[in-house]
Amino acid sequence: MKKGILGRKIGMTQVFTKSGKLVPVTVVEVEPNVVTQIKTLENDGYEAIQLGFDTKREKLATKASAGHTSKANITPKRFFKEIKGVDINNYSLGQEISVDIFEAGEVVDVTGTTKGHGFQGVIKRHNQSRGPMGHGSHYHRKPGSMGTMRPMRVFKGKKLPGHMGVLTVTIQNLEIIAVDKENNVILVKGNIPGPKKSLVVIKTSVKNPGKVNETEELNAYVTETPVEVANEETPVVEETAESAPAETTEE
Repeated sequence: MKKGILGRKIGMTQVFTKSGKLVPVTVVEVEPNVVTQIKTLENDGYEAIQLGFDTKREKLATKASAGHTSKANITPKRFFKEIKGVDINNYSLGQEISVDIFEAGEVVDVTGTTKGHGFQGVIKRHNQSRGPMGHGSHYHRKPGSMGTMRPMRVFKGKKLPGHMGVLTVTIQNLEIIAVDKENNVILVKGNIPGPKKSLVVIKTSVKNPGKVNETEELNAYVTETPVEVANEETPVVEETAESAPAETTEE
């Protein structure tokens, strides 16, 4: 059966294995998710669970959101997402879901919202080529030919300038490198869509459900604490008249 959890993208870093291999990873902070709703086949027509993530103040919650979370006796949440294809018999209303549902080496799909780039032209937005910049050419960064004139309209899907980014993108078959239960962190191999601090959804892989790759042990970086050396009292030698150097006078 499928499983999933909500998290927040922290950023990218790199880890090393015992064999010295460098692995680029994305750090995802996964606070305990709460089951806010269970959808059944009789009431909703399909089976799924709704997860809530990131607690917010009751003052900022709308009446609809506050009433929705009050049924599960939990505090208002900032994000809600449905996870379909799960066994609803294994979940209960108000149950917490932590990072331990995944393990190192497991293959997952990660969904996020891409970065926004504003209004962009066809060269940046669709990777088109520009025209000649000299020799009397007036075609530089324009979209180019619009196609046939017969229908007297622009076809849907025509690559034109417009808003770029802020799209829901799913990257499939990513590998989980490590799961840190103490710090509620999951390390995913490679990059995932979205800016830092954005919401991401980690789910079971669609193409490879239940696949777990062999993992290598990672290097543990522990800062060595300096060993305190006991201060031994050094004997104080008192200078006597005999041991003191004699003063010499120059004539």
